[in-house]
Amino acid sequence: MESIWEYRSLLLSGTAVTIQLALASLALSVLFGLIGAAAKLSANRIGRRAANAYTTLIRGVPDLVLMMLLFYGGQQIVNDLGSVTGLWGYIEINQFTAGVGSIGFVFGAYMTETFRGAILAIPRGQIEAGVSVGMTPLTVFRRITWPQMIRHALPSFTNNWLVLIKATALVSVIGLHDLVWNASTAGRSVREPFTFMFAVFIIYLLLTACSDVGLRWLERRYNVGIDRG
Repeated sequence: MESIWEYRSLLLSGTAVTIQLALASLALSVLFGLIGAAAKLSANRIGRRAANAYTTLIRGVPDLVLMMLLFYGGQQIVNDLGSVTGLWGYIEINQFTAGVGSIGFVFGAYMTETFRGAILAIPRGQIEAGVSVGMTPLTVFRRITWPQMIRHALPSFTNNWLVLIKATALVSVIGLHDLVWNASTAGRSVREPFTFMFAVFIIYLLLTACSDVGLRWLERRYNVGIDRG
């Protein structure tokens, strides 16, 4: 435990990076999820096929492979396009950006199905009633679709978020100084890898436990007045 205390600042900084990575990835995944759900539910055949291809791709490719492709291949593709078109100069994709992009892209597919199912759970008559009284599509979404979608999506959203937090550990493979990377470095330096990995275990458990408590409180709040039978 003395070594843990000695390297506490390294573990805390790694935890902060992990939390930032998780929140940024969550925001990106929600954006991808909303776009994907809208495409799957639209009347546009191309949009539906593109969204189906997106979710199918994510189900078939490991998260780590996508991350490595983005980090090592994405930067080369972007710079080659910039060189050919002359629209931009050299762009460097750092580890944090690659981590956010890959995790957000992966979990955007899961959020797509979460939001699609939540929207389908809303009685169609309510949306039709909103349109019949003169509401614009934006007003219908803001006052009818969005509040009920949140309520239906929260259980699955909670599960996606908890899995996403754990997935942030993958970014240590590409060199981001997150919690796992810092703990591994400290563990090797004092030859106590198990001690530091156990500390990582505890920290991740605390993060997921706090998230679970907060999201379940939010779920109860959105379910106030709902009869569950």
